[in-house]
Amino acid sequence: MNKIKYLLISFSLFTLHAQAQEADSLLKALDSGGVATTVDAAFKSTHVVLSQSSETQKKHDLDLRIRHHFGDIGGRFGSAQTLYGLDVATDLFIGLDYGVTDDFTVAVGRSKQDELFNFSGKYKLLKQKSNASMPINMTLFAQLGWIAREPFNDSEFGQYSDRFSYFFQSIISRKFSSRLSLEVMPGFLVRNNIEDSGDSKNLFSLGFAGRMKITKRLSFIADYTVVNGLSRPKDLTETYYNPFGVGLEIETGGHIFSLNFMNSEYIVENNFIPNTKKSWSKGGVRFGFTISRNFTLFKSKNQDPDKKSKIY
Repeated sequence: MNKIKYLLISFSLFTLHAQAQEADSLLKALDSGGVATTVDAAFKSTHVVLSQSSETQKKHDLDLRIRHHFGDIGGRFGSAQTLYGLDVATDLFIGLDYGVTDDFTVAVGRSKQDELFNFSGKYKLLKQKSNASMPINMTLFAQLGWIAREPFNDSEFGQYSDRFSYFFQSIISRKFSSRLSLEVMPGFLVRNNIEDSGDSKNLFSLGFAGRMKITKRLSFIADYTVVNGLSRPKDLTETYYNPFGVGLEIETGGHIFSLNFMNSEYIVENNFIPNTKKSWSKGGVRFGFTISRNFTLFKSKNQDPDKKSKIY
């Protein structure tokens, strides 16, 4: 609980500082008669390490995304016997994100864990403005998860609806400078299939993420999601941890590579938010990578420079 308090206090201070800057910027803009423009690309990609970013695909842009999580680097299941986790694949993911409009993205993907298919929509509701008339970005995210694997026992999926889970999230971000962007992500997960009978089927989460640009093509990224200490019961037979990941994001033209380290075995929110059982302090950290390739479809309809993707 102390960690949560510190996070909330830090975010409150960050918000007060932002509001003070916004008020000053707004007065300057009114004095100068400046015209508001949209602040582009708070994040370079539609994802951070584990979490979503506030970015959406531009209209007619298609993002092919491949993600891989290896096994534990240390601990009982890691070390040299598994080449520090590289012999093991705890989760694999391939997915497509498509920009229906500049502000609305639909996505489909499949991950190895639970043979989970995910279907999602992402809508950018608010856009940060340069004159502080709108100080933040706000993006709404909703995702359906469908477990396609065979049941482990006859009673696992009593009803077919037990295979489905639903995740809802509001992503609030701000680009403070050309180098620094931060976001906060309150979320709510609804599921029917739980591993621990004492666990809650409905879980609240609160995520934090950031990106620090190091060079023109290299950035440091990190995200942390608070799950324990919110709506999750404490007296569970399983031990769960809050997901935490850090990484380096490398841009090469239409490609974005990220090299990551995280404690979560799984990739999709419907899995990693409720089911992270590994700890950074106990050797449960793992290496993973993401490869993202952006394609612009229907080029004849996308000649306006303002319509071209600015996150790639």
